Amino acid sequence: MNITIWNEYRHEQENETIKQIYPDGIHQVIADCLSSEHNVSTATLDEPEHGLTDERLNKTDVLIWWGHKAHDEVNDEVVEKVRQRVLQGMGLIVLHSGHFSKIFKSLMGTSCDLKWRESDDKERLWVVDPTHPITESLPSYIELTQEEMYGEHFDIPTPDETIFISWFEGGEVFRSGVTYKRGKGKVFYFRPGHESYPTYYHPQIQQVIKNGVNWARPIETPTPEYGNARPLETIKKK
Repeated sequence: MNITIWNEYRHEQENETIKQIYPDGIHQVIADCLSSEHNVSTATLDEPEHGLTDERLNKTDVLIWWGHKAHDEVNDEVVEKVRQRVLQGMGLIVLHSGHFSKIFKSLMGTSCDLKWRESDDKERLWVVDPTHPITESLPSYIELTQEEMYGEHFDIPTPDETIFISWFEGGEVFRSGVTYKRGKGKVFYFRPGHESYPTYYHPQIQQVIKNGVNWARPIETPTPEYGNARPLETIKKK
C-alpha cells in the first residue's frame, strides 16, 4: 500500500527537548515502523499545499494525521480534498491531538472536545474488542508509564466500534480507539502520542498503527450511483 504520514512538524523544530525525543520528527518514527511493509512517504505543514498535492492524495491508500498547535493553519481547500478522498475510499488514521484537526472535526460534525492534563500520568489502554483486527497480536492492555491525560466526555458521535478504553492514574477514563465509516472510507482515531513523550517508539503502539493501516486500507466495493436513474426494465404504462 501507499501510506502518507502527515505531521505538523512544529514542536520538533521549536522545542529542543522534543527535538531530542524525535530528532527527525514524529512522522519519521512512524514511517520507519511501516516502511518494511508499505511504500511510505511523509508530508508536513510548511510544505507547499502542506505536502498534500492532488497527485500525492490520489496515490495514497491510507493517510496518517498528527497535528497539535497549528490546526488553524491548515488550508480549508486542502482539508476538503482530504475529506473527499476519504469519502472515495482512502483510509484515515488520526493520532492524539489530531482530534481537534479540521479534517477530523469535519468528518465527525461535532466539537471533538475533551478534558486534558499533562502531568506524567500512567496510562493503561484496555482492549475492549479483542475480536477486532486492530487488536491483533496485542496483550489485553498496553501500559504507558507517562502520557498526557485525555478524559471523558469526548464530544464525538457514537463510534461504529470502540476498541480501546484508557484508564489514567488520576482516575479518568477515555475512549482511546474508535472507528467510523465515512462514505467508502474508514477512519480510526487513536489517542496516545503526546509530543513530549517517546510513545511512538513503543512496540505495541507501533503494532496498533500497523494493524490500523491494514484495517483502513481501501477495498474494491461497488460505487453507489446517485441522481436520476433510468429503469433497468421496461415500465409498463397502466
